[in-house]
Amino acid sequence: MDTERGFVKLFSPQAEAVWQAVENEGIAFSRREYVQKKYEESAVIFLAAYDAYVREAEKIVPRPDDKAYPYWAFASEDMTDGSGGLRVMELRVPLEETVLFDQYDWYKVLRLSYIGETEEDEKAFARGLEMRGIRDSSEAVLRPFYPDVKRQITDSWKRLFRHDAAIKSGDASGVRAVQAGLWQIKKEWLI
Repeated sequence: MDTERGFVKLFSPQAEAVWQAVENEGIAFSRREYVQKKYEESAVIFLAAYDAYVREAEKIVPRPDDKAYPYWAFASEDMTDGSGGLRVMELRVPLEETVLFDQYDWYKVLRLSYIGETEEDEKAFARGLEMRGIRDSSEAVLRPFYPDVKRQITDSWKRLFRHDAAIKSGDASGVRAVQAGLWQIKKEWLI
């Protein structure tokens, strides 16, 4: 990961509207309603994940606007997807304005899955679901039948943030791919 003097180099695929906001206003903010509009009937899944992210991430980096939702950025340009009319922004962002985590842990949150302390912990949790007849962890999160399992899963999502301080100090060991959450994108960050 490319860091220098308190900054990190990141890549963020963004729609033309974000580029225009950054260019014209000097800053862009994402909003909950944008996520809802983008994902339509699947929005309930994404909003469950994003809302959990927001609650914990703002403890690390306070939101500059109480309606701000995260933009996603990546430490490696190879992890970006510029399809669907998106263009990749190359950014130089102050570390104190980033929330850094393992992209694969974020995928677990998006699948409404359990993030274990270890791989064995995750396997044991999956066996427990199976023994209860729960085919998929998203059933427990989205349906009202398993409040105890839902709580275990959503509480485990706090582990998404376990690598933030280490990554910021230069230690990305144990992280397969570094992803960042940003509350905003500023024009002065564009490279």
